Amino acid sequence: MATDTATAAARPVERVLAGTDRRRHVLDLDDFTADEITAVLDDAAAMREVLGRDVKKVPTLRGRVIVTLFYEASTRTRISFEEAGKILSADVINMTATASSVEKGESLLNTGLTLQAMGVDAIVVRHPHSGAPNFLARSLSNVAIINAGDGAHAHPTQGLLDLYTAREHLGEIAGRKVVIVGDVLHSRVARSAVWGFAHLGAEVVLSGPPTLLPDPFTPGGWGAAADNGIHNPLANVRLQPDLDAAIEEADLVMALRLQTERQQRGFFPSIREYIRRWQVNDQRMAQANANALLMHPGPMNEGIEVSTALAHGERSLIEEQVTNGVAIRMALLYQLVGHGSGAD
Repeated sequence: MATDTATAAARPVERVLAGTDRRRHVLDLDDFTADEITAVLDDAAAMREVLGRDVKKVPTLRGRVIVTLFYEASTRTRISFEEAGKILSADVINMTATASSVEKGESLLNTGLTLQAMGVDAIVVRHPHSGAPNFLARSLSNVAIINAGDGAHAHPTQGLLDLYTAREHLGEIAGRKVVIVGDVLHSRVARSAVWGFAHLGAEVVLSGPPTLLPDPFTPGGWGAAADNGIHNPLANVRLQPDLDAAIEEADLVMALRLQTERQQRGFFPSIREYIRRWQVNDQRMAQANANALLMHPGPMNEGIEVSTALAHGERSLIEEQVTNGVAIRMALLYQLVGHGSGAD
C-alpha cells in the first residue's frame, strides 16, 4: 500500500481552490473528495516508512517555516505536528496564546497578519471558537492554514489519521460498518470522522445518549447541506442510541471522550449510568464482527468510555493512532507547502 517516498513527495493533491491547482488549506473533510482523501492516505503510507528508519530525517521541507498556533491545550496534536515538520526539515515555531501578544489583547486577525508578514509558510491553528481557522484562511493570502481543532466544529487531521489507521487494518473502507459512540454533540473529532468515512463509502452508525446524539440532517445540521438529491456522502449515516444494537456486526468501533469541559448539566443521568449503557467493553465487542477493532482519539477517560482491559487489549489501535498521526501530518504539510520546493 505504501508508495515510493520520493514519488509521494512529488505529487500534490489535485484540487482547484482559490485559483490554484492544489489545495491551499485543510479546514475540514466535508470539502474533500474521496480521491483527495485517498491521496493523503497513500502519501502518509510513504511517510510512515520514514518514521520506521533509524534516522528519521528527510530534506523535503528544508527552508519552510511552520507555526503551531494553539489557543487550547494539546499534547498529541501539537507535538505530532512539531515532530512531522522537523522530520521533514522545516523550521517549526510553537506559539501559544498564553505566551504571546494575545495576552495583551491582540486579535486573531492581527496575529495572523503578523505571522504572514514574517514570511511563514503555514499556520497550524487550534482555537476554542468554531470557524477560527476558516476566518484565517479567508483573511491571509499567502499562508496555508491547517485546522488542528476548532471548538466543537472540526478536527480534520484526526479524521484523516483515523481513516489511515482503519485502512491499514481493514483494507477497503467502502462497505465497512463503523460505529462512533459517545459525546457526538461536542466532538469535533466525530464530525470530521463521519465525513471522512462517509466519503470513502463506509456505513456509519452514531450511538450514545440521545441528548449527546444530534441528528446531522435536521435543519441547520452539519449534514443537511449534503442532502442535495444528487450526491449525498452522508446517506449511509444513521443514529442508533442503543449501543448493543448499534455494535452488531461492526468492523470498527470508535469511542469518544466525554467532553465535560464543553457540557452543562443534564446530558445524561450519571457517569455510572453512562458506563452501564455506553461503555465499550469486551462483552459489547463480542457482538461486533470477530476481528472488529477499537479506536479512541484521546485523551481517554479509561474505565468510562472504554474498559481498561479492552483499551490495552489486542483489538485496540489507540497507540497506533498516535504514531499514524505523525505520518498524516507529514503528508499534509508536504502537500500544502512542499510542492515546488525542489526538495526530494
